[in-house]
Amino acid sequence: MLRPERLMVEHLEEACGITMAKPRLSWWLPKGCTQQVAYRIRAGRWDSGMVESDQSILVPYAGPALRSREHVEWTVKVWTDAGESAWSEYGSWEMGLLDPSDWKASWIEPFTCTQGEPETDRCWVFRGTANHSDLVRRARLYVTAHGIYEFFINGHRVGDAELTPGFTSYESRLQVQSFDVTDLLVAGENVLAAVLSGGWIGWTPRYRDMRVGLLAQLEVEGFNGSLSCYGTGSEWLYAGGPIKSANLIRGQVLDLRDLRLDCCEPDIDLAGWTPVRTAADVDFSRLCGPVAPPVRRIEEVSPVMVSRPHPDRQIVDLGQNINGWVKLSNLGPSGSTITLTHGEALDTDGDLTIEHIADGAVERGEPFQRDQVTSAGRSGDSFEPRHTTHGFRYVRVEGHPDTLSSDDVRGVVVHTDLRRTGWFECSDQRLNRLHDAIVWSFRGNACDIPTDCPTRERAGWTGDWQIFVPTAAFLYDVAGFSAKWLRDLAADQRPEGEVWYCAPNHEAAPFHPLGSAGWGDAAVIVPWEVYQAYGDRDLLAQQWDSMAAWVAYAQRKARQHPGPPRESARKLPSPQHEHYVWNSGFHFGEWLEPDMLTKSSGSGDIESHMATLHTADHSSLATAYLYRSTKLLATMARIVGRADDGSRYDEYAASVKAAWQAEFMMSDGLLKPDTQATYVRSLAFDLVPEAARAQVAERLVDLVRKADTHLDTGFLATADLLPVLADTGHVDVAYELLLQDTEPSWLAMINRGGTTVWEHWSGLDEEGRPNAPKGVGSLNHYSKGAVASFLHRYVAGIRPNHDCPGYRRFTIEPCPGGGLVSASAAHDSPYGRIESRWHLDGDRFTAEIVIPPGATADVVLPGAEPERLRSGSYRLSTRVRRHDR
Repeated sequence: MLRPERLMVEHLEEACGITMAKPRLSWWLPKGCTQQVAYRIRAGRWDSGMVESDQSILVPYAGPALRSREHVEWTVKVWTDAGESAWSEYGSWEMGLLDPSDWKASWIEPFTCTQGEPETDRCWVFRGTANHSDLVRRARLYVTAHGIYEFFINGHRVGDAELTPGFTSYESRLQVQSFDVTDLLVAGENVLAAVLSGGWIGWTPRYRDMRVGLLAQLEVEGFNGSLSCYGTGSEWLYAGGPIKSANLIRGQVLDLRDLRLDCCEPDIDLAGWTPVRTAADVDFSRLCGPVAPPVRRIEEVSPVMVSRPHPDRQIVDLGQNINGWVKLSNLGPSGSTITLTHGEALDTDGDLTIEHIADGAVERGEPFQRDQVTSAGRSGDSFEPRHTTHGFRYVRVEGHPDTLSSDDVRGVVVHTDLRRTGWFECSDQRLNRLHDAIVWSFRGNACDIPTDCPTRERAGWTGDWQIFVPTAAFLYDVAGFSAKWLRDLAADQRPEGEVWYCAPNHEAAPFHPLGSAGWGDAAVIVPWEVYQAYGDRDLLAQQWDSMAAWVAYAQRKARQHPGPPRESARKLPSPQHEHYVWNSGFHFGEWLEPDMLTKSSGSGDIESHMATLHTADHSSLATAYLYRSTKLLATMARIVGRADDGSRYDEYAASVKAAWQAEFMMSDGLLKPDTQATYVRSLAFDLVPEAARAQVAERLVDLVRKADTHLDTGFLATADLLPVLADTGHVDVAYELLLQDTEPSWLAMINRGGTTVWEHWSGLDEEGRPNAPKGVGSLNHYSKGAVASFLHRYVAGIRPNHDCPGYRRFTIEPCPGGGLVSASAAHDSPYGRIESRWHLDGDRFTAEIVIPPGATADVVLPGAEPERLRSGSYRLSTRVRRHDR
């Protein structure tokens, strides 16, 4: 008998150590059914009984209050149009420590660090013991740190998570990992050890004064019902370890000759080890369980080439730009010191270059993405620096006595272990390569937080994620990943409502005034996009205060700091519209339009451009985002049961829209400023009157043609450029831009060897050498990769429905063009797999469509009448006119 499958707890496939009071449960309906009419859940002590409901995603647990450490197994059966199902296979979750009083362990820290060396670059080894003689029924380890930790029991590494406990707003939220360590314990003395480095607190100015520290609690349950607790405390010892330094930007230094490498052995010489310092002022209430999957080693990449451009160095080429580290298995004789420098590009000699991403580190003589290992000469030793990560395709190896082979080196891909949910392919291999580059670029920047680049900054820039999150949500399950990030955004948000540029905030003080439009609006737009993709209404309620605070801040900026009266204002019945125009403050603007640097300062350098931003007029952009966020907030207010707020925000949004039209629409229909980005934003945000949309779209096409059919948009508008053209009847122009192969364009990146998406359109020249202006030269920035949404939603045609989130109801509307003869996409939605596959044979257009159980689709094929289809597999055919091909 068929049964529900793909059981999830919250947004986790592995839910261990969670701390939410009422976890939400989800499942896929059995194959072959159309609609659920009821469900029954059995979860530990709770039996829901038969509940008449069509809800199968994020169903709250409604049983007895859950206790710390409680392990809950659960199963579900459903009634559908096909009848009663069998019970599903069992899933499970386990609660973490829910109350600060559950912690018996103490927070421990090293007393001192080596003079003259930053403490956060040091790496420490901690050691304690647990003597347990009873038979072990169950054992759990709860552990967290300031810094990055690895934990070991009796010499065995605990778990496979990397970079734990992860990057959060540490004063407000510090994650605790929970591990099942039952099989690692022995009768008698057990050696507990941890390696600790500075991690994120080592390079973030905000946490430079924070001391590294460790908190761990081992709880052992015997078969006789006993519960023994062992934890970090004053009896623990620490020492400097074989890792001499570790920094997420600079790299890691390891000496394998250091005997403290064997710190987990029971009878080692403890001379030179020092008692730890216990900290009494630790706030245990900020400890929390995971809401997102951990970072892991995902795969290994074999080199495509090893070369020797100079006698003293070798270059390893992975053939793919990744985030992670190198595993080196041939370390040479004892005393050999090998230096590995990681980068994204080569110079004209075929040697590694990092000047385009090192932000002056080379000039200052500082290490950058540079690891170093000294060999002990032991057979079987390998080097794998787990206390740093790098963004790289190439590795320069210096000091190695041998000629390396591709068997000696592996690139280890490291990122958050997100479940892949989306795929795309078409008849144009260039677009397939572009899509692959976009996927790799996101993978390289999904390392615990959504970063801008994995090299020089590795920061959670808010503007980047609000642009890319719809694309990411198609490709991977980023529901928990985004929820974690949003909690830190809200935790760091200022009382006045300003949102920092990055979440978590890593700056000790703002380097520019906060509150940039398009960046701060991530507080509103990201929750909305996550809700659209996953139907998570509770996330909107959770983020409500943060969203409302941001909009209130933007409203105050518009109301309290109006600019000088303008002629357009005097023409209106009420000049009060000035109070709805946001024309003050600092804004990054339409960041990185192709000629942004030369336009703004003439010098072409990033420092000069940044200086101009303090006086630049970004009022059209800022007011557009004020409207966008206020309108979204009105919609979300009704979703979370705040109808009165919804009406109030709708009224305010209408005033902002009228003010924008009065201020930035001229009598001849042109917009101010007269740029591609302005026209894209006005159409995407529904700012122009319906009667003017066609004229505004035509002007956008004119600007594209004036640019010789090239885009001229930056970070904020590029994602909407092709969809806007398609939606306004110019899908042919959208395809021309998509397939443009001269700079600036996506295919120029691919033709020049890009395997990830670049920060600047000029990232590499035609010879494959770094070519972007200084300061914007990263070759792994996913922002421009948001064009993948056009491939998913328009080329293949899978589009979410704003009124039915989570793909409960969606649209399939392929837009053939660009000479493509076939395309396909698949997406694992919260209800199951969606597929859209089409091919063109002459004028015959044939589509194969799969709609998952519990969902419906509005199918719109070229030249055919729309039809609504329920779950199932369909093969549909129609004839297309010449201009539709």
